[in-house]
Amino acid sequence: MQTTHFWYQFHLRRTKIGLLGLLIFGCINAGNAQGLFGLTSTSGSDDRTLSYGFFLAGHTATYQIRYSDAFLTPTNPTAAEVQSIYPKYTPGFSLGFMGILRFHDQVNLLFTPKIGFYEYRVDVNYFNPPLGNLPPDNTGGESNLGIRTDELVTEATMVELPLLFKYRSQRFNNTRMYFIGGGSYQFRTKSQDEANLDPIVTTGQDFTIEAGMGFEIYFRFFKFAPEIRFSHGLNNLYVPEKTDPAFASAIESIRRKSVTIYLNFQ
Repeated sequence: MQTTHFWYQFHLRRTKIGLLGLLIFGCINAGNAQGLFGLTSTSGSDDRTLSYGFFLAGHTATYQIRYSDAFLTPTNPTAAEVQSIYPKYTPGFSLGFMGILRFHDQVNLLFTPKIGFYEYRVDVNYFNPPLGNLPPDNTGGESNLGIRTDELVTEATMVELPLLFKYRSQRFNNTRMYFIGGGSYQFRTKSQDEANLDPIVTTGQDFTIEAGMGFEIYFRFFKFAPEIRFSHGLNNLYVPEKTDPAFASAIESIRRKSVTIYLNFQ
């Protein structure tokens, strides 16, 4: 049922979040127009060696799945019933803090620990009903083409520890553009024994590379920085021996990837 997933427990919707974000940004922008385009703001702690802030973020995440040789070999019977495995992008959110080490006016090192709430959805399509113990068909049965689809959902709460370099342009009035990149170590909060009950079983630790861009806006008492960042996992997280045998042999590797919108406040 939908109410078992954290996204529905909080009654969140992507459209409502987007409209609310635009409304908040518009109100802030309108109330501080003089700070943006008139007097130069002194907020933001740009001259401090160490400074701090916090952020809220919304993301969309998915698995990157690579098929196995068994799936790609038509004569191999181990995955003959699997027609395709299709991962979907699914929304989630995260929050955290940031510590900034200033090397130069334009070069910073950021440590941004955060906790993220993820949901991964995968459609497994079969030519025939599966042999394993998959959940009931959520699409109402077989289609006219004889394809059955099972939607598999995996939830994960991750603790992430990114270390990032940030290169900023020179300040123009009360704005700056910047690029950001680095790596992150992340681990799942639930144990591996609990994860072994998921429809697709993965390990709980990962390393990712991250890259993005954004711009800083200086207001009277704080600095606001909207940012978009892309993340790609480096580790093969797949645990085939614990995954349902109906489709386990069709997958060779699973990696995480996500696109995140950050709202940074400093």
